[in-house]
Amino acid sequence: MSFTNLKTAALAAITLALFAGASPAHAYMGAGAGLSAIGSVLSFIGVVLLMIVGFVWYPVKRLLRRKRANAAMEDTGAE
Repeated sequence: MSFTNLKTAALAAITLALFAGASPAHAYMGAGAGLSAIGSVLSFIGVVLLMIVGFVWYPVKRLLRRKRANAAMEDTGAE
């Protein structure tokens, strides 16, 4: 076993031991705080998805517009 694999295995064992030894918090989150937390997470996911769509959609839209303009110029015979 190489040193890198041994190091990775040791890190995984330490992480597992730390997670296994964690005690529960016994905390209560009320209905209002819970709904606020869920709304915040959902809005964050929505923002990330819209950001990805924006980064993909607008360049594709410009490419399609450019292709249509080139096709229209070829149809009219203009250069």
